[in-house]
Amino acid sequence: RSLGGLLAAYDFSKDKTFLDKADDLGSRLIKAYDTPSGLPHGSINLQTGRSSNFGWNSNAYILAEIGTQQVEYRYLARATGKESYEKKSDHVFEILHDMQPDDGLFPQNLRDDSGSPSFSGSKISFGAMGDSTYEYMLKIWVQGGKKEDMYREMWDKAMMGVHDQLVQKTTPNGLTFLADRNDGRIDRKMDHLACFMGGALALGAYTDPRGLESDRAQRDLKTAKALTYTCYQMYARTKTGIAPEFMQFRSGSGDDMQVPGSAHFYILRPETVEAFYYLNKLTGDPIYREWGWEVFQSIEKYCKTKYGYGSLKDVNNPGSVEDRMESFFMAETLKYLYLLFDPDSEIDPLNKHVFNTEAHPVRIFEN
Repeated sequence: RSLGGLLAAYDFSKDKTFLDKADDLGSRLIKAYDTPSGLPHGSINLQTGRSSNFGWNSNAYILAEIGTQQVEYRYLARATGKESYEKKSDHVFEILHDMQPDDGLFPQNLRDDSGSPSFSGSKISFGAMGDSTYEYMLKIWVQGGKKEDMYREMWDKAMMGVHDQLVQKTTPNGLTFLADRNDGRIDRKMDHLACFMGGALALGAYTDPRGLESDRAQRDLKTAKALTYTCYQMYARTKTGIAPEFMQFRSGSGDDMQVPGSAHFYILRPETVEAFYYLNKLTGDPIYREWGWEVFQSIEKYCKTKYGYGSLKDVNNPGSVEDRMESFFMAETLKYLYLLFDPDSEIDPLNKHVFNTEAHPVRIFEN
């Protein structure tokens, strides 16, 4: 979040103050890569340089952490001339490329046994702890001018696995959702976090080397639209018009989408409006602006407080706002909503810019 924000500020302003601060921060964070395998630890002391993984996750490496720094470090390397930033972060994807399973889908935890990484556990998720590494397979490729084939091939292989295994439909309403997989079994839930895939699949379709009219691109675009409609319904079907942390999907019941008791909160997450932004920008369909306006009105009505915006403890309890506002609300949720309603923006995610996972845009490399 911080490194990407500084780099985006520099990219737009060319004020070297932002680059100097990004270089200072990056030089401290990069020490997390000093491990036997080169996979970065999840936590680092910025003063001492000591790093470690988290005890709550049995000291495993988290997929979404190790694979969601490359857009930032590659840009920082080009801007500063310090190639080590790019080499160390790209090495992670070289490791992941060699480890990618036949179905393209990565378990969310990894071990590093004396420099030989391996998977720990078998949970597959496009929600928490897995999501953004898949996002960066595509975005690194876009950032590099669509010339580094390894990243695109990893993305396409993963998307084949997604369609073969994780894309599910509900009954009776036929809603498309992206399930988790635990020990080989499908878990019929979808995190709000996974709604980013609506935008990612659309971007993948519009940049597909085979062309937008290819069967693969049309498959991905169809799924992007279907997932985003489900994400919209996650909002529309609650009493506040705001989505919970995740939804459970039941087959054969009258209501095939249910708010679980363990996840009825909303912490101002951005992924659904992110998908609205990409699909509106790429397809031109105004329905995504309509849906975005509905979501924005609900946030204004139920989350706005005297001094900011608060999370909701229960999306079916309109009076449950709490004293908590995550930083990504302004960096992502409001930014994507603003850009959704700004047709004259210079931001062009198809040809000129790539958004990092925290919605900070930087220019695509020219060469």
